[in-house]
Amino acid sequence: MQTHQHEKCKEIFALLSEYLDLELPSDACQEIAAHLEGCQPCIEFANSLRKTVELCRQYEPSEIPAPLSSDTKAELIRAYERMLATRDTPQRG
Repeated sequence: MQTHQHEKCKEIFALLSEYLDLELPSDACQEIAAHLEGCQPCIEFANSLRKTVELCRQYEPSEIPAPLSSDTKAELIRAYERMLATRDTPQRG
């Protein structure tokens, strides 16, 4: 049984998205595939990431929000400026 190498797992996690999208050189893909054969935590993480990507690709929002009106934008700016002004005011205590 192969010993678990946490440092190698960190390297795999960092490259996993590119690996699943086939964006890595073939030697890097072979190294990751070899690691995945014997590392259950990495296998589970890879499967979870693969499923998440598939779900995200299938997602279609039912309604696209309309752009903010100029009145709404102005109100948001005023609220933001009021919030900033309260941060600049020294607290009395």
